[in-house]
Amino acid sequence: MVKHDYREYIKIIQIIHSLTKMDIRLMDHSSTIIDQISNHTIPAVLHQPNDEHRYINDVLRANEHGHYYHFVNSSGLEYVAAGIWKHQSLDCSIIVGPFISSIAVLDFVKDVIVNNQLPVGERNQLEHFYKSLPVVGESELQHIGELIGHLCMHNHIRSKQITANTRRPTRNTSVHKVMLEEQKETIERRYEIQNNVMDAISRGDKEEITKVLVQLSAELVAFTDRVPESPIRSSKNIGFVLNTMCRIAAERSGVHPVYLHNISERFAILIEKTFTIPQLNALFLTMGQDYCELVTTVATGQYSLIVKRAIDYILLNLSHPLFLEQIAEQIHITPTYLSRRFKQETGETIIDFINRKRVEEAAVYLRRGNISVTEAAFLVGYNDLNYFSKVFKKIMSVTPSRYAKGLS
Repeated sequence: MVKHDYREYIKIIQIIHSLTKMDIRLMDHSSTIIDQISNHTIPAVLHQPNDEHRYINDVLRANEHGHYYHFVNSSGLEYVAAGIWKHQSLDCSIIVGPFISSIAVLDFVKDVIVNNQLPVGERNQLEHFYKSLPVVGESELQHIGELIGHLCMHNHIRSKQITANTRRPTRNTSVHKVMLEEQKETIERRYEIQNNVMDAISRGDKEEITKVLVQLSAELVAFTDRVPESPIRSSKNIGFVLNTMCRIAAERSGVHPVYLHNISERFAILIEKTFTIPQLNALFLTMGQDYCELVTTVATGQYSLIVKRAIDYILLNLSHPLFLEQIAEQIHITPTYLSRRFKQETGETIIDFINRKRVEEAAVYLRRGNISVTEAAFLVGYNDLNYFSKVFKKIMSVTPSRYAKGLS
């Protein structure tokens, strides 16, 4: 049996990925993945049945050569696929995605959780995942579809580059001393901004991080000397460093690694997909704000290790039944000691803390206006609607139904 040579097809997916920066897969006619280039790790709660790829191939096979297929799964993840035909039959297919066609990420996450009966504790992870996906408009979708459709219709022909002799300017040695002094000042300024960034993130200070990052944006050109022939590459490298600094600062403030992994992976992907310095500047501001938000909402650095572990466990299991004895068992401490220590450090009982976090989570969904009070209660771990309404009103000073209507 002659072994199939996929090298031409692999070259096609490399070209498409290089142009679109989107995940891409090459499948054979039996829906087996031959090769893939992927930046995204799809969360475990969103993993789809294995027959999705087979279904896409069946649709392509049922249509004529030259068509592309826009596929949307039950999690709202979108893909574009086109077939490579050989001897009038489908030989392979190329799938680009996932991506989304709407920036209403919170609505997306809420719908996915409700429609697929997922635990509400996954919301932060899912939100970061969906925010990291490319947003593809209708015209872009058509262009991507036509691009892969055309490439799949023709054999790959390797083009040769025409090179030209480039005259490089001679170095003016008379200004060398001045340049060294300027470089010293730039390095000192770079470390000053680094310290200011980490300080603002560790305190969750959104106003201060905005000021610092605006300064960074103003001086970005001076910091792009490490790859002088490619300022955007150098700026991206600064972005990766900034992402790492934010992650370390947030970790020192007591943010759980689960949250840090999601947000840092998301921004690493977004940085690589950015093509202009103004876009990077805007992304840096968003990064600073999101890390500060994470610190203010889930950081536990001010607490003892015992209380920190209890809070982390609660936040990661908010939609599941939670009891004092159960939490104490998970962190290997007696319920009495945990209860006393938790109240001393947080000013709340464990039950009050759980109720407050659940109500805050429910409020996120009710604020969207298209989910019932009953659904919101069940999503955040309440099986008793009357009890949920009573707790919600105690914390928010308004009933959940009035809150959902925007009434105070």
